[in-house]
Amino acid sequence: MPQLALYTFGGLQSPLADPAPLTREFYAVGEAVYRTIGQQPGYLARAEAAGGDRGMLFEADWGAWGEFAVPTWYRKGRTVETTALATTLSLWTDLRPAFEAVYTGLHREALNRRYDWFEKTGHPNYVCWWVPDAVIPTWQDGVSRLEHLHEHGSAPHAFTFHHSFALDGTPTRIKGIGRTSDEVR
Repeated sequence: MPQLALYTFGGLQSPLADPAPLTREFYAVGEAVYRTIGQQPGYLARAEAAGGDRGMLFEADWGAWGEFAVPTWYRKGRTVETTALATTLSLWTDLRPAFEAVYTGLHREALNRRYDWFEKTGHPNYVCWWVPDAVIPTWQDGVSRLEHLHEHGSAPHAFTFHHSFALDGTPTRIKGIGRTSDEVR
């Protein structure tokens, strides 16, 4: 059965190596969010670097998730000392469980504080797409889909929860959001 890939990307106001209280708080909240999301129904997996060192994004071994990549609009650092971004790449069984994990609980609380940590931009900060069963999306897949979403808007190739598409490419809806009368269960 196909799975939902979810890529998130945000530019941080300060580098990950910054010892300031807000950066430490971001890490603490992020670690708690990862633990919670990993226990959500419908969660399958997420990209994790071998070794898992903070800030070691560009140099890390991501295994089947491929070489680390970022959107063309990211203009900040790429070293452990200068990297100022937060990004995830994950797999889900369907739209509904991914949506609920993002917009409820600890992650919702973190979203409410996003501008304490992240820069405001005119770019989308996440994208969804369907992948065949047993296919692991790569970082480059996520970047490509996010850039497509930015340039062309939601389409079956790259979409948001608010303007989502079913496996067959038809517009669909998660109850309470979206643009059609069909509901994702």
